[in-house]
Amino acid sequence: MTIKEKDFIQIDFTGKVVDGEIFDSTIKEDLEKLHAGHDHPVDVKPLVFGLGQGMFLKALDEFLVGKETGKTYEIDLEPEKAFGNRDPKLINMIPMKIFREKNINPVQGVSLNFDGRMGKILAVSGGRVMVDFNHSLAGKPVHYKIKVIKKVDDLNEKIRAFNDFFFRQEFKFSVDSDKKKITLEVDKQFSKVVELFKDKFKEVFDLELEVKEIGEKKEEKKE
Repeated sequence: MTIKEKDFIQIDFTGKVVDGEIFDSTIKEDLEKLHAGHDHPVDVKPLVFGLGQGMFLKALDEFLVGKETGKTYEIDLEPEKAFGNRDPKLINMIPMKIFREKNINPVQGVSLNFDGRMGKILAVSGGRVMVDFNHSLAGKPVHYKIKVIKKVDDLNEKIRAFNDFFFRQEFKFSVDSDKKKITLEVDKQFSKVVELFKDKFKEVFDLELEVKEIGEKKEEKKE
């Protein structure tokens, strides 16, 4: 079966930099190499995603269009097609007092989340800390080996994959095919974020999104 743009597919893949270092995979043996030295169990499962929906690298989306299920493909990507070239402007000096205010001890080589941006500490000198906000794979050519397992036609499986990618949550949901509507049950803290994806649900699934807030309700005080 030939894959088309906007299809949802299930794949197994391994991504590595051209010199051989694995950085991501759905293959157990490759993940064990990636996590060598760690005691936690390796959880593996194929990736389900929609082509052209911003759920995988754009260059890989384009590469997979027209390919066939059941076959394995390999591709090399230059940095500009993968995780971008390194940008010197993304290497910043941050005053040590910022770290002290947040009770963080900056250590060279450690990666930290700076208000939603991941940065790697390159050097600590006196009252300043040099932080690199480039993607860890920026400037590196990468190689992908991809097995296209199958095309995914089940709507519920597509929606679960969509929710997992964009929200990292397993929301309970129901679909009303007659009204072309999907209802997601989400905690109040997530409702505003999920509502921002109304247009995306319409574009991908042709469904109107309704967000239903759930959670414990405070009992009314009895007089």
